[in-house]
Amino acid sequence: MEPEDEQSNSMMEEICSNGGEESARTRPIISGEQLDVEAYASLYQGRTKITRLMFIADHCDIASMQLEALRMAYDEIKKGENTQLFREVVKKIDGRLGPNYAMDEAWCDSVDRRAEQRKEKLENELNAYRTNLIKESIRMGYNDFGDFYYAHGALGDAFKSYVRTRDYCTTSKHIIHMCMSAILVSIEMGQFTHVTSYVSKAEQTPEALEPVTIAKLRCAAGLAHLEARKYKLAARKFLEVGPDLGNSYNEVIAAQDVATYGGLCALASFDRAELKSKVIDNVNFRNFLELVPEVRELINDFYSSRYASCLDYLGNLKANLLLDIHLHDHVETLYDQIRNKALIQYTHPFVSVDLHMMANAFKTSVAGIEKELEALITDNQIQARIDSHNKILYARHADQRNATFQRVLQTGSEFDQDVRAMLLRANLLKHEYNVRAARKL
Repeated sequence: MEPEDEQSNSMMEEICSNGGEESARTRPIISGEQLDVEAYASLYQGRTKITRLMFIADHCDIASMQLEALRMAYDEIKKGENTQLFREVVKKIDGRLGPNYAMDEAWCDSVDRRAEQRKEKLENELNAYRTNLIKESIRMGYNDFGDFYYAHGALGDAFKSYVRTRDYCTTSKHIIHMCMSAILVSIEMGQFTHVTSYVSKAEQTPEALEPVTIAKLRCAAGLAHLEARKYKLAARKFLEVGPDLGNSYNEVIAAQDVATYGGLCALASFDRAELKSKVIDNVNFRNFLELVPEVRELINDFYSSRYASCLDYLGNLKANLLLDIHLHDHVETLYDQIRNKALIQYTHPFVSVDLHMMANAFKTSVAGIEKELEALITDNQIQARIDSHNKILYARHADQRNATFQRVLQTGSEFDQDVRAMLLRANLLKHEYNVRAARKL
């Protein structure tokens, strides 16, 4: 390799040492062990705990993990009142967990019967409130209906009930409560356009929001941007989540998820300067990263150009990330973007790069690295050309002298146009060739 200046030498040595040969600084790499379903489920509560367990059961090809997830989902559902979800889980278990996890018709009938009685009572109360025209009582009545529908899995009806409270909100706290309820149900339904809308409504309330509420809203906004594949916006929202969040929003997201989602989105979308200032030097986000050491080390390795170690962490995390209900659709895209950024960052300081050394650093073949570089060059992300015979990448650095002259000429041309325009306007005004607007009566 031929570095452009002497300052590149130390960086080059570090990059080269990270190839196929053993690095001078060894560190433990996380093992590719299967997900601990019980520990994972303990991070969440409520409906999201059940849906995440069922998602694992549907997307995991390890039978023991599937059954463990279904067993825990069955036990969790029995604590609530959602008979529809209970029937789904029993159908998925299909008798594989023995008689203790079979269909419990008596429990379903009992829950459904109590639900009918509860619904009738809520309807009578709401009708009475409407007759009396007491706004606060009507608001509470619709809220109770929303809670009832949510507990029984009727998410569409729950959303409608929560939204109806809006006309009866009299304080900012009422509006925030309505928005948070609507956001919760919208996330469960996968309606992330509603999430964005109600996050904006909550942020526009006249009174100052509590730090915990702000943290929750940023998490919700981050999930909405992630779903829309706006990874840079998602990263910014997750990075802004304050330490007040703690475990207060585990009916939607855990603190570990904030670190994982925010870290991966930042790696895929931030440039080197942003990664340093907004992630590595971010004191608040560092607290979240401490909960997920693998992601913390991954980010530090990427920034320090230790690509082999970085790719090891990514490889070991991948299987478990594919079982995440929010992240699974984005894993391949994020991984591709992170790898492409690593390739660009690797080639940036050098005039020429030996593809054999680069292939070692990225743990792939020379043919494989050549193909990846071809795609990046074609996409205009790397300004370079490849000598396929000698297996060397030659950078095409911009002619700074020529670029400076071009900018000066462009600035001069724009200045000339502006002066001519001002002179023309001055002459028009001097000779009264301007058209005056007619006076309005």
